[in-house]
Amino acid sequence: MADEIRPALIEVEVVYALPHEQTLVRVAIAPGASVGEAIESSGLAARYPEINERIAIRGSVGIFGKAVALDHVLSALDQVEIYRPLTVDPKEARRRRVRLRATKQKSANPLSS
Repeated sequence: MADEIRPALIEVEVVYALPHEQTLVRVAIAPGASVGEAIESSGLAARYPEINERIAIRGSVGIFGKAVALDHVLSALDQVEIYRPLTVDPKEARRRRVRLRATKQKSANPLSS
């Protein structure tokens, strides 16, 4: 009777953030598992059905802020991030902040023009 040798599991985190809720799930998976397998193991796709649509789009998942493909092989302690679409174009958001700051400065100092 030979004992079956099983590889040690590795632990990774899968995270998904909504505007008012953040979810982090730690999963233990086999070495060599992919990003897609970790997402499946986390159960987040069942909890948030929109994730299935998101992960079908290239660049919608990453590890520590770097976009990766679903078949990317994970390492121990990786953090898989599921990204949401941007609600505002970053350039437009910056323009709005600059305009707002300029308006505040003018109202704080009415003598400067």
